[in-house]
Amino acid sequence: MNTSIILSRCTRTLLAGLLALGRTLALADTALPTTLNHKWLQDLRDGKVKLEGDHAAVGALILGRDIPIPYDYVATLMRTPNAFGQGPACIVCHSSGNPAHSYRGLDLSTCEGIRAGSREAPSRPIFQPGEKGSKHILGRRLRNNRMPLGVSFSISGDNPAYATVRRWIADGAVNSAHFRKNVLPLFARDGAFAPDTPACTTCHMSNQEPPSFHELDLSTYEGIMLGADSVAKGVNNATKIVIPGNPDASSLFQHLVEDRMPPGISPTEDRDHPNTRILLRWIEQGARCN
Repeated sequence: MNTSIILSRCTRTLLAGLLALGRTLALADTALPTTLNHKWLQDLRDGKVKLEGDHAAVGALILGRDIPIPYDYVATLMRTPNAFGQGPACIVCHSSGNPAHSYRGLDLSTCEGIRAGSREAPSRPIFQPGEKGSKHILGRRLRNNRMPLGVSFSISGDNPAYATVRRWIADGAVNSAHFRKNVLPLFARDGAFAPDTPACTTCHMSNQEPPSFHELDLSTYEGIMLGADSVAKGVNNATKIVIPGNPDASSLFQHLVEDRMPPGISPTEDRDHPNTRILLRWIEQGARCN
């Protein structure tokens, strides 16, 4: 018998056997509980997993699969130098609810302390369990750079320029003669909020990127009230940077006065450090203590 015919028959027999085995395994798979590892291996087989970059495994293995973040890991982060970028461990400055010994009376050494937030007046939580962590105080302080970019940690946030912006927002953020004369010019003036810093409009001068970062225009009232990313997200979904009547909730004011943590961290440090992303996921999962 021709050798090629024999090989062809053998091949067909082998393929038939493999298909039968595959159907058997598939049936077996459906009968077994679907574990996290099973899903991971299946995604690998299907080519759904792409690991690119130094910290890709955090996204692929933890965040992308909504792994429950244990408080034990969060506790370790709070005790570890350089956990979120170059700087001391969080608990060096925030170790108790006593404002005489801990900045803002903030205790990051216990789960209960983290959830309670700052005890010094005005006492307030630093996040809301179950909500998006990056928009609350803790997330902002780990991610948001103070503006103008590179303002020294030692620059006070209570000078007249900051007070003027705060009062304008608190009074309703209206397009008044006071705004046009005393508020709007601050954003176009070099050194208005800190010595040796460029004007805000150097980086934020239109709603187009490039040249304006985040499509943010601080040169006009209309641009300020429109907000950021109006092209990328659409005008109706632009990120509002001014909440009339509420300066503390307005990212325009937050970016002017809130220093990024750890103190003095370089604005070039990764805003989305993998440990920051893990901490924020813990918050979104409910900030469980066990």
